[in-house]
Amino acid sequence: MTAVDLGRLQFALTAFLHFSFVVVTLGLAPFLAYINSRAVFTRKPALRPVFDRMTRFWGQVYVINYALGIVTGLVMEFQFGLSWTGLSRLTGDVFGTTLAMETIVAFFVESTFLGLWIFGWHLLPRWAHMLSFYVVTATAYASAYWIMVTNGFLQNPVGFAKREDGTMYLTDLGALLTNDGALPALYHLTAASIGVGGFLIAGASAWHFLRGTTDPEVFRRSLHGGVALGIGGVWMAVLNGFPQLSFVGDQEGKSAAINGDAEALAAYQAEMTKLLGPGDWAPPEWLSTAFSTMQMAGYLAWTIGVVAAFFFIRRRIERTRTMLRVLVWTIPLPFVAVLCGWLIREMGRQPWAVYGEVAVKDALSDVSAGGMLFSLIAFVTVFAALAVVDWVLIARTVRRGTGRMFLGLTLADDPAGTGRDTEGGAADGDPDGSARRTAARDDALSPLPPL
Repeated sequence: MTAVDLGRLQFALTAFLHFSFVVVTLGLAPFLAYINSRAVFTRKPALRPVFDRMTRFWGQVYVINYALGIVTGLVMEFQFGLSWTGLSRLTGDVFGTTLAMETIVAFFVESTFLGLWIFGWHLLPRWAHMLSFYVVTATAYASAYWIMVTNGFLQNPVGFAKREDGTMYLTDLGALLTNDGALPALYHLTAASIGVGGFLIAGASAWHFLRGTTDPEVFRRSLHGGVALGIGGVWMAVLNGFPQLSFVGDQEGKSAAINGDAEALAAYQAEMTKLLGPGDWAPPEWLSTAFSTMQMAGYLAWTIGVVAAFFFIRRRIERTRTMLRVLVWTIPLPFVAVLCGWLIREMGRQPWAVYGEVAVKDALSDVSAGGMLFSLIAFVTVFAALAVVDWVLIARTVRRGTGRMFLGLTLADDPAGTGRDTEGGAADGDPDGSARRTAARDDALSPLPPL
């Protein structure tokens, strides 16, 4: 394989793996903001500890995914300096602005308020603590906006001019921020991410019912909310996906690839060969398979969600183990759909790094095939390791349930330092954990015995 082939493969795989963290963050954030609000404003005192436990439990999943996702984002940034110096040199004056805004929004504002939410659990007023996560949610989606604006420029370059040396500079910020290659894709992405988050919540809650949960109220409400989010998110993703097909039609190679049109691909290859010289310039034919897989996974997940919703009548779903098992196995489907869509978006614009303006071969750093292979192996190994760690930690956290939670834990909750939460799941006549919290607090505050 040439350095160009290896560079394309490296960016596709690293973006693919990094994006798996992003969709979980975007999918869980609105759900967490909602249940956090219910915990603060519910008028039923008996429900407040239920929503508190829900917030803490799903907040743990969010925090784990966010922390490791930040690391993958930082590693992604290294690629521009190591493997894509040509792209940075030619177009950095344009998309450097949007990447800088994403860094300010994500690393400074979002991280700051997430820190306030994590460490201010029992220090801030409840309403202020809740509002801090609303800022986290808003900045998470603002970060997604800036990333999609940056990517939209690569798909549909607008608002720029070229200098004599071929470098680009920004001339119309408004055109860049309202790019047709960015906004429709952003709507599609956010809806799909909510579908991912919804089915993750539903599947994990179903697993707890299969294992005989000790906190049925938390996982019943999580199950209902997750299925509702999953259905709504996937359906909105489908509706927002159709307008993108007209945009794809303007990219001849991508359109030919997803339609499996061998004749159109051959014509595109011949056109690019005349323009760029000898080489394999057509998008890969397997994009048609990825497109079909994306559609089938999305429709199947939505159908399963609709069927599951009927089982909520008279709480039959908790007694229908087959439906619970199906929901557990549905967790990967929205991920498959989203990641196939991302591969189509990125690989389909080949051979262009910036469509119609900068070819991939000109965007790559001046490195040998051996150097690019080493870079590919290093980046993919790091990303894959982080992805495995992320899912292992999330799986362990989910399996522990609400009886062992680290988020929001205080000395009064855990006087012995065991890591066991005295609030969680009570099948012993203390459903809200109040009696055990009181006893633990008394123990924690009792004076030491005399020597």
